Amino acid sequence: MNEERKLAGKVTHYYGKIGVAVVELEGALRVGDEIAIEGPSTSFTQKVESMQIEFEPVKEAKEGDAVGLKVNQAVKPKDNVYVVVK
Repeated sequence: MNEERKLAGKVTHYYGKIGVAVVELEGALRVGDEIAIEGPSTSFTQKVESMQIEFEPVKEAKEGDAVGLKVNQAVKPKDNVYVVVK
């Protein structure tokens, strides 16, 4: 299984009670994309189920946007977020 990863952005904040990460994007991201979140103590993949900008649901976001992402596991600031391309 060959897969390529493209850096989508970095986690800047994590809201543990609601399981939402704020990600500062360095590339495009869409609902439905498979992402990998990697850091010193973080490593998992998931599908982007929902995404918000300023509390408004969006289907896609671009470089420079700060998005809220529902995540399946705890993340930490500075964790990298990659889009997995299969």
